[in-house]
Amino acid sequence: MGRAMLSHILSISNAAAPRFTTSTPCRIRPTRFMKTSGQSSSQSFACFCSMAVSEPAVSEQTSSSLKKRVVSGVQPTGSIHLGNYLGAIKNWIELQNQYDTLFFIVDLHAITLLYDAQQLSKATKETAAIYLACGVDVSKASVFVQSHVPAHVELMWLLSSATPIGWLNKMIQFKEKSRKAGDENVGVALLTYPVLMASDILLYQSDFVPVGDDQKQHLELTRELAERVNYLYGGRKWKKLGGRGGAIFKVPEPLIPPAGARVMSLTDGLSKMSKSAPSDQSRINLLDPKDVIANKIKRCKTDSFSGLEFDNPERPECNNLLSVYQLVSGKTKQEVAEECKDMNWGAFKPVLTDALIDHLHPIQVRYEEIMSDANYLDTVLAEGARRAAEIADSTLQNVYQAMGFLRQRT
Repeated sequence: MGRAMLSHILSISNAAAPRFTTSTPCRIRPTRFMKTSGQSSSQSFACFCSMAVSEPAVSEQTSSSLKKRVVSGVQPTGSIHLGNYLGAIKNWIELQNQYDTLFFIVDLHAITLLYDAQQLSKATKETAAIYLACGVDVSKASVFVQSHVPAHVELMWLLSSATPIGWLNKMIQFKEKSRKAGDENVGVALLTYPVLMASDILLYQSDFVPVGDDQKQHLELTRELAERVNYLYGGRKWKKLGGRGGAIFKVPEPLIPPAGARVMSLTDGLSKMSKSAPSDQSRINLLDPKDVIANKIKRCKTDSFSGLEFDNPERPECNNLLSVYQLVSGKTKQEVAEECKDMNWGAFKPVLTDALIDHLHPIQVRYEEIMSDANYLDTVLAEGARRAAEIADSTLQNVYQAMGFLRQRT
């Protein structure tokens, strides 16, 4: 969800950078819809993505072809950290050059658990500014706030009527988060937010969705739900109601991020870097000052092995820190492996610290410039919401028509 205002300040992409891949790594299995009265069962498809990408994939886009559409977003909760940036936002810079992109701040998702209402608006603006500071270019991508396009919530309600409760009960994140939060702190939104996520994707007739391990199951549900609604209300049924017929929704494919983009905690190399982790020491926030970054790297968990190496399962912290260094330095894996193979932690940590500070400094400078001009940011978000609404409202009206609603005449 961001744009690249000053793409020249970022050393984000290089010729050797791995490209995203699409549906090739996915295994598709048929799943049955629930039978409804008077209807026979039909098939949909669930996607199971392999997150390993060993070879760069050549983009199939040409300048003369119609661009495929990609949507993605980040919650405005907590501080945007290195994992959010390297795992998602940094990749958007490349995507905006290849696809028709919409990057939004998913503030409606931010209220599924207890949150600070006094901070939500501020955090939403700060997240938008970070998108821009990281290099999202508003001339190439639409950047907007989810709640500024009412169609997200309207479509969610319509999709909820077609979503079997059993599908939602299987969501792993709901089970994990509800267990941690406790029954008294868990609202219905935590159970149903995968339907809102499906709405976010299907509303824009998205071709591809960037996914990580923690979102594979949600994209699977989105795909199944698109197939289910297309079957229940699309085709000839829609045409009889005055619609164009055919599929109501595109069934989106996963867009697999480059290998190595998953950033782990600084205190536990087996856990993903997270906003919700109790200790701020576990993450590098994008806006951390130089001395804080240096202190966190100095204190981060390491091991007692000699030398440094990638891909040793007994050294998760070593693999994580080398991967971070590779990503922020712009070097290849082979170059980093050769450079660091004989280093000890005392020699490597200052090198990593300097690379992090050098990479994040332009982002931090640009962020301060954007936040100092509130009118500029408001204008960007308003224009992004306007462009997004043009697509969203068209989809929503088709769904209302296909589902048989009486529409108000103007």
